[in-house]
Formats: sequence, C-alpha cells, structure tokens
Amino acid sequence: MRTKDVYFPNLKYKPCQNPTARWVLFCFQGIDILTISEEPQLVLNIKERHRIIIDCMGPTYQQIYS
Repeated sequence: MRTKDVYFPNLKYKPCQNPTARWVLFCFQGIDILTISEEPQLVLNIKERHRIIIDCMGPTYQQIYS
C-alpha cells in the first residue's frame, strides 16, 4: 500500500497504510456472489474500501472480484 500510496480505513475509520490482516478480512465480510443458472456470476456489496485492497493485491484478485 505504501508503494502505491493508497490508504485503507482503520478501526477508527481513519486512513492508514498498514491495516492488520484481521481487519481487512473482517471488512470483507458481507461480499456475496450471486449465481443464476447460465448467467455470469455477480459479485455483490463491493465498496470503495474493498476496491483499494483488491487493486493492491493484483490482477488475479481483480479478476475474481470484478
């Protein structure tokens, strides 16, 4: 996150560049995948804070969560 100069809200919702793994995983609760028969899967409830982490994790995760 420091190399990309991006921030993620910490427990007090203040911007930080070194969130704990526990906090990041906790924040990812509530993201759902909707599958309807032959249609492509939809990822639901993605917020801007999720995009920050996904973009830092690289193209594999960007593809999964897009």
